[in-house]
Formats: sequence, C-alpha cells, structure tokens
Amino acid sequence: MPGITLKIAGEPNAELVQRIVPQLTALTCEVLEKRPELTMVMVQFVPHALWFIDSRSLAELGRNSFRLEVTITDETNTKAQKARYQQEAFALLAEEIGNLHPHSNIHVIDCKASSYGYGGVSQEYKLYHP
Repeated sequence: MPGITLKIAGEPNAELVQRIVPQLTALTCEVLEKRPELTMVMVQFVPHALWFIDSRSLAELGRNSFRLEVTITDETNTKAQKARYQQEAFALLAEEIGNLHPHSNIHVIDCKASSYGYGGVSQEYKLYHP
C-alpha cells in the first residue's frame, strides 16, 4: 500500500487536486506496481511565503514548488523502478503545477514490512498470514 503525501506551494486549489490525484495514483500504481484500491493520497498546500529555499521564500523567488513523499514497503521495488518514478512524477507535477523551482523534490520512502501497514496490521504480518 503506498501512502502518498504531496505538499504544493500555494493556496488550496481543488481543481488542481482533482487533476493531479488520479494521475499520480495511476503513475504510482503503474511504475511501482501497486494496487490503486490500496493507494492513499493526502494533498496539503503551504503558502508561498512559508516555503523557503536557501532562506528565501517562494513568494520572494516568484516560483512554485512541491514535495512528494511516497511510502512503500522496503524491497518491493527496484532502483530502476524508483528512478523511473522520480522522472515521470517530476514531469507530471511540473506540467500540472508549472513554474517550478528546480529544488522541488520526490522522496520514495522504503519502510520495513514490520514497521508499515494499514488496518492495524503490518505488511510483514500480511505476508505470512494471507
């Protein structure tokens, strides 16, 4: 089950979220071979004046940015899959958000199966108790 947290610089924009979430879910499921019905996405907006790069706010820089965190179970994806995901997710978000600062970033978080789960049960438990 991937847990996706997307932080976007700017004011809340429901139209943008409605465009991005299905595309990001589909990309995550295709590239990282995950199941869409188990994919959770949370989107948060941070005002440009409260997002800093090199001690300068995005408001001052006149740019947009994002931080995408995708939590997956460790050892379920290859380096090549994660590299492809980084490239394609960045391209998708650059297209949808626009005017991105180059330090916009993606973090694929590999969690141990015993430390990660849903429904009160770890991924490790699910592996051994199908």
